Amino acid sequence: MNNYQSVEALFKPFEMGNLKLSNRILMAPMTRNASPNGVPGENVAAYYRRRAENGVGLIVTEGTFINHPDVASEVPAWQDDVPHLYGEEALNGWSKVVEGVHEAGGKIFSQMWHMGARGNANDYSKQEISELVDAFAQAAANAKKVGFDGIEIMAAHGFLIDQFFWEKTNTRTDEYGGGIAERTRFASEVIAACRRVVGSDFPISLRISQWKYDFYTAKLVENPEELKRFLTPLVDAGVDIFHASIRRFWEPAFEGSELNLSGWIKKLTGKPTITVGSVSLDGADFVDFFATGEEANGKANKMGDLIGRLENEEFDLIAVGRALLADPDWVNKIRDGRTEELIPFTRKAIETLY
Repeated sequence: MNNYQSVEALFKPFEMGNLKLSNRILMAPMTRNASPNGVPGENVAAYYRRRAENGVGLIVTEGTFINHPDVASEVPAWQDDVPHLYGEEALNGWSKVVEGVHEAGGKIFSQMWHMGARGNANDYSKQEISELVDAFAQAAANAKKVGFDGIEIMAAHGFLIDQFFWEKTNTRTDEYGGGIAERTRFASEVIAACRRVVGSDFPISLRISQWKYDFYTAKLVENPEELKRFLTPLVDAGVDIFHASIRRFWEPAFEGSELNLSGWIKKLTGKPTITVGSVSLDGADFVDFFATGEEANGKANKMGDLIGRLENEEFDLIAVGRALLADPDWVNKIRDGRTEELIPFTRKAIETLY
């Protein structure tokens, strides 16, 4: 690694309660549409196992549907191939996924997902909200039953839980609406219900974002004070780790500070955080990120900044997405300085389980 930015910080172990990871690199959740009728098969199990075999510290699965009638819209049809976290056949499939990852020495969380196809928190009655909370709790129990090492609750990007968070999609006048803290009530009930069924030592991650699907300038909060009011009920409900989705990891969350959203969350809560956002979109970019003498295009500066922030404990884990779709051996190549061997991301990687 003499000619490259040091990556030592990426490969320090991480511990949080019973969760022990060999390094700080996490595979981000990415929808694969490869589980017909919601059932992950041998190809999905092999896909996740390859990442564990090749050094990924923690895998977060693609979003898995909870058992609720409108978990997805009827169109597009690809949603038929999103995996379920309920039903005997799907759970048997996940058991094989988990077994393979564990045999390879890896750790894996299940990300629980409800798309919120209605698009508006106002459209759910209190009875339905209670049913949704129960469905999330059942999914959490299923995840623990099949052997996952933890769960992640999808509460970002304009999907169901995020619709309750955001003032544009939640104008309710009951206890599930109001100010930013009050709009966390549904999420807090989901988290607390999951915590009750999985116990105190089973990790719960919460994925949140400011931006929404196709609305990248959206804001849940405008400043650190609002962010603290937003986070406090979620922490009290039982979140262990926050996964803050931003489009570019180097962008500050608020004016007057270089901290990104993950950095601010850790500062305000003391909880471990995961950062994500344009970390090595393709292999060529990553070579430029690490190579010395590439300062002119800003890429080496950005990668050095990422590692510097990790060294300074601004956040704890780094989630990598598309680079790991194209190259299962990405982590080992980065560790060993074999950046010239990285396989660049292409559109084909979205359609293929490499």
